[in-house]
Formats: sequence, C-alpha cells, structure tokens
Amino acid sequence: MINLTDDMRNLIDNALANGSPCILATVSAEGEPDIGYKGSMMIFDNESLAYWERTRRQHLKNVKENPKVVVLFRDNKTRVNWRFHGTATLHEQGALRDQVMARTVKDEIDKDPERKGAAVIIRVDRVTNLAGQVLQSR
Repeated sequence: MINLTDDMRNLIDNALANGSPCILATVSAEGEPDIGYKGSMMIFDNESLAYWERTRRQHLKNVKENPKVVVLFRDNKTRVNWRFHGTATLHEQGALRDQVMARTVKDEIDKDPERKGAAVIIRVDRVTNLAGQVLQSR
C-alpha cells in the first residue's frame, strides 16, 4: 500500500527552499534517458507526487511517450532519501492542472509568468531507499 507520510510531505514540499530539489528521471520511447531537477515537486495526495512542467521540453516529451518515471529525493542535512517509482499523467488543462499550479512554489511558478506550463501527476507504485530496499509498494 502506498501512503506518502507527513515527513515525506514536509521534506519534499520544502525541498527547493532547503536546497534539496527532487530529481526526475524519464525515458523516451527510443530508450534515451533524461534526468533533471524539478523544483516544483510536491506531494499531491497520499499516493501521488506532482510537479509543474514549465519548460515543456524533453521531460514533457518523454512523459508523453513513456509515462514510467522515477523521482529521487535526498536531503544532505538529514540524510533522508527516497526513490518514488511511478506512472506520470499529463494535465494541460482542467481542475487538476489548476490545483497543481496553485500549489507550485513561488520561485518556480514565477519562472512561468504566462502560466503556459502543465501539471504532471505521478501515481506512485513503489517507494525505495538508495540501497534499493522497498519501503512501500502497491
């Protein structure tokens, strides 16, 4: 069962401000990996992460082609780490997009002044630590 905890919510929702932004890994349909920081990553609900996709570049293309993703969180200060394995869905309009946009941290949403971004919600299937130990699974 996936039940993202209050500790996870506190650390991930404040990751950018604490200097520990999450890292998103995606793969294209051709198998080409991509990895990058997502300062807007948040716990969306007890089973999902979300982020504001403002750049609309490679990660967006990859999520459209192959929705399987991994999100890495590591806080150097607390030495807490998690990997969230899941399936991403893109929301370019509608209520879910609006909810993610409204909850996106100011530093990230300000980089998209025309609000042309999209919401990506990741349904978490498994949470592991850096050693690969399964902490939660569906």
